[in-house]
Amino acid sequence: MNSFPAEAISRSRVLVVGDVMLDRYWFGEVERISPEAPVPVVRVARREDRLGGAANVARNVAALGGHVTLVGVLGEDEAGDSVRRLAAEAGIQGELIADDTLHTTLKMRVLGRQQQLLRVDFEQHPSQVSLDGVDAALARHLANHDIVVLSDYAKGVLTRVESLIALARGAGIPVLVDPKGDNYSRYRGATLVTPNRSEMQEAVGRWNSEAELTDRAQRLRADLDLEALLVTRSEQGMTLFTDAGRDHTDAQAHEVFDVSGAGDTVLATLAVGRAIGLPWAEAMGWANKAGGIAVGKLGTSVVTAAELAGESS
Repeated sequence: MNSFPAEAISRSRVLVVGDVMLDRYWFGEVERISPEAPVPVVRVARREDRLGGAANVARNVAALGGHVTLVGVLGEDEAGDSVRRLAAEAGIQGELIADDTLHTTLKMRVLGRQQQLLRVDFEQHPSQVSLDGVDAALARHLANHDIVVLSDYAKGVLTRVESLIALARGAGIPVLVDPKGDNYSRYRGATLVTPNRSEMQEAVGRWNSEAELTDRAQRLRADLDLEALLVTRSEQGMTLFTDAGRDHTDAQAHEVFDVSGAGDTVLATLAVGRAIGLPWAEAMGWANKAGGIAVGKLGTSVVTAAELAGESS
């Protein structure tokens, strides 16, 4: 593979729109069982907040050296303040709409000796007024970006995803979508959709052979008027379907520590690759390498341009 195109990527401009969330980690030690109930007592020693969801995609674009604008909805609360601060620190240009009717989406994880013991989620869907703001922000920023990424975590920001795709398509800007759910007709007209293995099974049913997967994937791609469909398959690597046919790359041989957030890293790497005009297969190759690095890290994390440059040397 060619060397990582860091210089070209430093000129890429990616617009990320979707469900912004905060990943909060409480790390501690477990030394006893509670006298109140048969549960472990975690004595918290360290706390850490990280950008999650669409914000993690944006953070990965920035870490790869791209310019990135993030559009999403936050509550007017402590978690929302943390997202804004972390986004600014990461070099993300934020268009984060404040909605006083909701709590910022927050996933709080409690870990004892690096093992996750509990996750607590706070989430609400945004108001129609906030969705109007998302539409307006996308329309306003389209002309200044090379590519749009729609990061769908089913938290409501992409409720009107059809109109967002139509806006981008009308402006001639490619749209990459990380999907949720089984109703893929919502994503009709996107440039690329990137389901993981279980999401693809939800959309087209289980397959018993590679030939059956290819047939169903190409039929789905044609039905949705997509230029490309990328199925990420964990230890089986990833498979790309286009007009040219099927293209597969095997998973990188890394020790898997934590898969959370790896899809965001893959999506961000695809976005910067396509933003600078890399062919689909080459962009997929870099995305596969980045995903392999990401699963070796705890929690939602980023892969940097330097790490990918090291992979290509």
